Amino acid sequence: ILTLAELATGEKAVIETVSIDHIPLKLLDMGCLPGSEICLLREAPFKDPLYVVINDTHLVIRKEIAKHIRVKKE
Repeated sequence: ILTLAELATGEKAVIETVSIDHIPLKLLDMGCLPGSEICLLREAPFKDPLYVVINDTHLVIRKEIAKHIRVKKE
């Protein structure tokens, strides 16, 4: 198990756990929940923020927040 911040561009994974204390509720509302499939599409030039797709929803997530989302590669 690794974090979303450790995924390489183009990799897909499934969210295992989310640290609710560190994740904005808006992300949870948009589908950033355990069991959801996530794919890292792109990274900004300095690797922050991350552009991801979670269950067909396109999101931009700061790397500091991505470190609190544990994922398992498919």
